[in-house]
Amino acid sequence: MRFLLDNSLSPRMATALCELGHDAIHVRDLDLAEADDPTIFVAAARDQRVLVAQDTDFSAILALRRERQPSVLLFRCRHKSPAGLLRILQANLATIANDLEDGAIVIFDDARIRVRTLPIHGEQ
Repeated sequence: MRFLLDNSLSPRMATALCELGHDAIHVRDLDLAEADDPTIFVAAARDQRVLVAQDTDFSAILALRRERQPSVLLFRCRHKSPAGLLRILQANLATIANDLEDGAIVIFDDARIRVRTLPIHGEQ
């Protein structure tokens, strides 16, 4: 799977994902460390990467744009270490891989995994 990790996550996590066989880069690798969220969002979509973050702003961008890509994976849990977040992702990636490929927001929190199919439509 192809990942783009936001500044809210350690570059070490991208390295670890690569060691597991994924195509993962950190925003720093694209000289986007100082970029705003919409610019990072566009880069992830352009390069067909799942955007991985702890920043909920990307969910808001998806809701406003009503687009199917890029998928966004958010960590909203107390495990903040790169190793802890990587363990969570590894343990659950097989379960959410199809959702991410099809277009989804996947949120890991302490109690559950939430998946919301894209595009997000306003409440009826």
